[in-house]
Amino acid sequence: MANVVVVGAQWGDEGKGKLVDWLSEQADTVVRFQGGHNAGHTLVIGENVYKLSLLPSGVVRPGKLAVIGNGVVLDPHALAAEVEKLQAQGVAISRDNLRVAENVPLILSIHRELDALRESGGAGTKVGTTKRGIGPAYEDKVGRRAIRLMDLADLATLPEKIDRLLTHHNALRRGLGLEEIDPQTIFDELASVAPKVLPYMDTVWKLMDEERRAGKRILFEGAQGALLDIDHGTYPFVTSSNTVAGQAATGSGLGPGAVNYVLGIAKAYTTRVGEGPFPSELHDATGQLIGERGREFGTVTGRKRRCGWFDAVLVSQTVRTSGIDGIALTKLDILDGFDEIKVCVRYRLDGREIDYLPASQGAQARVEPVYETIEGWKGSTAGARSWADLPAQAIKYVRRIEELIGAPVALVSTSPEREDTILVRNPFQA
Repeated sequence: MANVVVVGAQWGDEGKGKLVDWLSEQADTVVRFQGGHNAGHTLVIGENVYKLSLLPSGVVRPGKLAVIGNGVVLDPHALAAEVEKLQAQGVAISRDNLRVAENVPLILSIHRELDALRESGGAGTKVGTTKRGIGPAYEDKVGRRAIRLMDLADLATLPEKIDRLLTHHNALRRGLGLEEIDPQTIFDELASVAPKVLPYMDTVWKLMDEERRAGKRILFEGAQGALLDIDHGTYPFVTSSNTVAGQAATGSGLGPGAVNYVLGIAKAYTTRVGEGPFPSELHDATGQLIGERGREFGTVTGRKRRCGWFDAVLVSQTVRTSGIDGIALTKLDILDGFDEIKVCVRYRLDGREIDYLPASQGAQARVEPVYETIEGWKGSTAGARSWADLPAQAIKYVRRIEELIGAPVALVSTSPEREDTILVRNPFQA
């Protein structure tokens, strides 16, 4: 039995929620391994719509164990609010189906404030974050001054840890002309939420090893997309964590041998939220039409997404950096009715053609897309559940994408409904 990692193969917002939900029905354990509550999934199950920002998708399904791994940064108040919201929708959440790593770093109010301050600043500080404190929390983690979930279990030791944290943050605040933070403010903020989140605390690396040895099917759920990876993304316009598939092991406390199949999720076109390069972006009526058809607004922030043609150069790159075994191609139906569809197959940089996105920020801003034009289709792909339901030209489009990215299409999604999926290969049975 395979353990499966799901990663976004573009800049996030690829429709991971539906696919993760579909896969979670077959899984025993669903693990979030990086990120924070800055990315969201919308799950549609029957008549119910669930919007998740932090909790693993499996939490809404009975009999599944949802786990938040050590690679995540956790806003404890956001977790408590999300649990309460789901409970109000009739979802049972307890220690029986939710565990959180004891060593997960916490997001505090000072992180959110600093994040927002940087995003509202001048040139050089704005990178398009959600202002939810994720970046500053990761900074404190690697700076070895973070307050972690386990620290809430022993409030007597908190003052010393808060002092260490504020030695850094109050110096920053003085430099920015802000009032210093009273340590008691942070203590009260944490003490008030501790009873709400501590019941879920566990030694997750040990739990995950036990699950693996018991032969449980594990689904590793990533947030954002591989092109937002802190190392392999469009730096500095990236998130603050590793979003590639390799982080699934690190962010949950398992060895790399625990990962058997990597499923990359990619839209049949490309979108991006926030700042940063986007070689195939469309600034015309076509881009507007794709955005309207695809309802391209963020689940968490409501921000409008930038839209463009499918970029095979970028997805081919993420296939390699994440070791993707198969692609789930989503939103194919949004391209119905176009006379022709373009796919970016190479870039032109300073007069020469290249087949990858360079790491340099300046070079990324200068690359120009080289397109291949593919005939569109007039028939509808919406709701298709087998290859026989697709127009012939739509199948040709999918096959061409496979050739260009160097990975097979394992699933095709043709609407937000989970049943409207063409299954080519089940990742859990690969």
